Amino acid sequence: MPRVIYFDCFSGVSGDMALGALIDAGVSLDDLRAMLQRLGVGGWELHASREVRGPLAGTRAHVVAPEDHHHRTLTDIRALISGAPLPSAVVERSIRIFTLLAEAEARVHGTTVDQVHFHEVGALDAIVDIVGVVAGLDLLGVEQVFASPIPPGAGWVRSAHGPIPVPAPATLALLASVGAPVTADETPFELTTPTGAAILASLATFRRPPMRLRAVGYGFGARRMERPNALRVWLGDMDDETDVDQDRQDRTSAEHAGSGESSPVLLETNIDDQPAEQIAYVTERLREAGALDVWCTPIMMKKGRAGVLIAALVPADLEDRMVTILLRETTTLGVRRRAVERYVCARDIITVTTPLGPARVKRKWWRGELIGAAPEYEDCARIARERGVPLTTVYQTVMGRLEDASSVTGH
Repeated sequence: MPRVIYFDCFSGVSGDMALGALIDAGVSLDDLRAMLQRLGVGGWELHASREVRGPLAGTRAHVVAPEDHHHRTLTDIRALISGAPLPSAVVERSIRIFTLLAEAEARVHGTTVDQVHFHEVGALDAIVDIVGVVAGLDLLGVEQVFASPIPPGAGWVRSAHGPIPVPAPATLALLASVGAPVTADETPFELTTPTGAAILASLATFRRPPMRLRAVGYGFGARRMERPNALRVWLGDMDDETDVDQDRQDRTSAEHAGSGESSPVLLETNIDDQPAEQIAYVTERLREAGALDVWCTPIMMKKGRAGVLIAALVPADLEDRMVTILLRETTTLGVRRRAVERYVCARDIITVTTPLGPARVKRKWWRGELIGAAPEYEDCARIARERGVPLTTVYQTVMGRLEDASSVTGH
């Protein structure tokens, strides 16, 4: 059964509250520090202490960092994270959070993603908070994230731009971008910060899943309130017996309606005057922004010039964002588009136990029938490096064990 976590945001969510809750639920502070040190930036410290707030005992996490006047851009932060020797899932999730933050800031301030200069969330302590939360999820083996409705709070708060209303404009933009449910709680404080909103908007499905509960953690915020200023996390394993009907509905939806989404849009453009590394950067940007698939095809253009066709299959509601990326990041003068219909196999991920270590396998379903399976590259590559064996050997071992039903530990 896959490991899942539920963020129970009865008093909101912030980066430090999420970090404290994960530590309280079982993340080793030493392992977390070691993971964060891979970022290659110094000058910060991560502390955690057990506290009691009213009727609750929990953990207060606190990142100590010097005042940071460096207003980083998304490009700066992406380079910092992608250049660190972190697990691929930690890199991808962390960059996704900062990308969503940049898009929200751009909407609020009427500018573009590339021109956004992060202030509070670009500071070193905020970077450690966000990457720390993602690393904590990885250390716990969490595959799926869920969250409750969000209480945003009310009143006013200071920012680098001066006093702003609560919820902060970026917080509202983040929650609106994913249609997150919010509660009517009007406590006159900022209960949910932009960092907390970005983490959940990027990673979470807003519902409480059926699970077999394994641990509970409480993370405290800095503010003292009449009620506990705490975030609670429920850590457990997805209960397949309880969720079988929902799983069947999800598979049917995926097979017949493209995972329940409207028909995607195919965007295409031809390029013959940009170097390959810039084309690779464009495809990376499109994937980070939410493209369903991106590919490049060598083509012959006028006057015998070699070119490349960039194609992106994108959700209809992200079409404008994707077109903007193509027009800003390439030399093209236009982008072709057309709506397409598609058939989509349902997919799920299981964990296979092997003599070399556990590895995830993605399974493919069509109309209720299992028709294919493939080991996850990241897990196999990690095992190959750690064990010093060829990658092909790891693949063969995982596929061999997959046939043994007793080796499956999750669905």
